[in-house]
Amino acid sequence: MSKEQAKRVLKIEADAITALISRIDERFEQAVDIVLGCKGRVVVTGMGKSGLIGKKIAATLISTGTPAQFLHPAEGIHGDLGMVTRGDMIIAISNSGETEEIARMLPSFKRLGIKIIALAGSMDSTLAKNSDVVLDVSVQEEACPLGLAPTASTTATLAMGDALAVALLDKRGFKKEDFACFHPGGALGKRLLLRVADLMHTANAIPAVSEETMIKDAIYEISSKKMGVTSVLNAEGKVVGVISDGDLRRWMEKTEKTGENLLTKKAKEVMTRNPKVISRDALAAEAVAIMEKNSITCLVITNNEKKPEGVIHLHDLLKAGVV
Repeated sequence: MSKEQAKRVLKIEADAITALISRIDERFEQAVDIVLGCKGRVVVTGMGKSGLIGKKIAATLISTGTPAQFLHPAEGIHGDLGMVTRGDMIIAISNSGETEEIARMLPSFKRLGIKIIALAGSMDSTLAKNSDVVLDVSVQEEACPLGLAPTASTTATLAMGDALAVALLDKRGFKKEDFACFHPGGALGKRLLLRVADLMHTANAIPAVSEETMIKDAIYEISSKKMGVTSVLNAEGKVVGVISDGDLRRWMEKTEKTGENLLTKKAKEVMTRNPKVISRDALAAEAVAIMEKNSITCLVITNNEKKPEGVIHLHDLLKAGVV
């Protein structure tokens, strides 16, 4: 029975979200315009489970470019209303629309001339009647079999909050780079902010040999620079190929069969031509993608003239937390 009960809960909550689609109308557009026109902060408030949902909505707004904060209604009526100032706006959450603590704050909001968006389950409630815009988040039934614990109603409210935040993100022209600026500390920020230039090895750390270099010297270059690869440059100093540990192993197998001496060959005979390269301004995440796609562990960084500026290894990307 537990599996059937779980399926029942998910079906009820899914239906609650689906029902919201038809309610995205001119009122939703008005809500978006009110938030966009706000000169201060969006203050989200809600009591109990609605408050927990409100905190998540505020956090989503903050991370997507809309200045916001959460106000606990019980604290609000005991002094914290001081955080709300002219120029701010309110998103008030209450399934019944009759939450006492929120109702007691409404006159203060009105005195300040603050616009109120309600996320409510009753369009005839005190909160709805005192708001500038009401977004209907009512549900036919709660997933709780007793009909008591907020379940489908909180899910629907959270979904509506996400819809509002994403609509605002789109209207503001919010980009990945903007998102990364608000998330610099985690793996996401590193993937969106770190560039190849931040991690690459430069100058004498770049493994490089000429086309005419003998393989024994190329092997020494690969070994001494500890990158598992060396770039191969032509007479103009442009990258025309690379020699990797894998290239050397394949050539050793080949020369064993043919009876040739690998050490008598020159770099240009052994190198892989037209190697994968990347620019210093590319995102580090792009370097990872190229390495994964081509099953390689190192990339040479070149400028517009195809001359080497650096080298980056998969280990560098792992240490930086990009992978």
